Amino acid sequence: MREQMFNQKKDGGVEDGKGLHLIHSLLISASSVDENDIESAVDNLCDLYQNVCLSGDSLQRVAAYFADGLVARLLTRKSPFYDMIMKTPTPEEEFLAFTEFYKVSPFYQFAHFTANQSIIETFEKEEPNNSRVLHVIDFDISYGFQWPSLIQSLSEIATANKRVSLKITGFGRSMEELQETETRLVSFAKSFRSLNFEFQGLLRGSMLGSLRRKKSETVVVNLVLHLNTLNNVSKISETLKCVNLINPSIVVMVEHEGSRTPQNFLSRFMESLHYFAAMFDSLDDCLPVDTKLLLKIRSHCSPIQFDGGNGGFRIFEKADGKAISLGWQDRCLITASAWHCVQ
Repeated sequence: MREQMFNQKKDGGVEDGKGLHLIHSLLISASSVDENDIESAVDNLCDLYQNVCLSGDSLQRVAAYFADGLVARLLTRKSPFYDMIMKTPTPEEEFLAFTEFYKVSPFYQFAHFTANQSIIETFEKEEPNNSRVLHVIDFDISYGFQWPSLIQSLSEIATANKRVSLKITGFGRSMEELQETETRLVSFAKSFRSLNFEFQGLLRGSMLGSLRRKKSETVVVNLVLHLNTLNNVSKISETLKCVNLINPSIVVMVEHEGSRTPQNFLSRFMESLHYFAAMFDSLDDCLPVDTKLLLKIRSHCSPIQFDGGNGGFRIFEKADGKAISLGWQDRCLITASAWHCVQ
């Protein structure tokens, strides 16, 4: 029944009144789930599924995914329906979704551009004493999409007589992914003869003793969208302690906007709903609603354009200019900042 309702094409987008009905249905369903009122939750979710569609507008799609999340909360992990709803994408599917999202949205472009700009400025500031060696320690390197632009920027600083060395130590989920990332980056770096490039891939959780460092190099820690992946405060604290032990010249950080204080289920639900509603709405501005790419990108969420085609995106300065945020309309999505360790 869920699949029939889920895949049925709904005519047109959600009108304002129907949009409010969807939000109301989601909140009633979430309240029922939170109170463990199974009968009420099932009734409300059935009603909700009749008004959502993955090929609908942004509100219909985000409501569909949040409805699935609520159903999964009702089920046990042993249930075959849980696996159907919470099916983990294959590495190939995840890579394709990330790649397409990277192409069409300024989300990651903004994160990488702002972080790399801080890294370049730090390297140039320390150039008289760093032997023209830059060491970036990336706590979540993923596919390495952040680093080609940094390689290119460093190559513009380098000359035949004054070469620049860049070493990237990247922590990743698997050795296979790290090897693929290394292959991409090494291949790209070969195009720049005045740049020496080295890559060290480490599995997440590896001891800091595995890091290879030189005395005079500029060391930078990259925490772009990493702390948000840690699911409790203790893990965040452990990570920051590790960073402090490294004692880098600078720590570049980009984070999703949202509260880190403990919240009840409904508060977290509402905050997530508002955040992903903005994300999905921004994707509609980047891609036609019925495009297959939009369906491939799903909930994963070109040079940056802050006006024109991406007219809904906005830049906000925060903390008296010490941080900068990318927002969709009036909602901040991610915030970039740079920090120094205090010993």
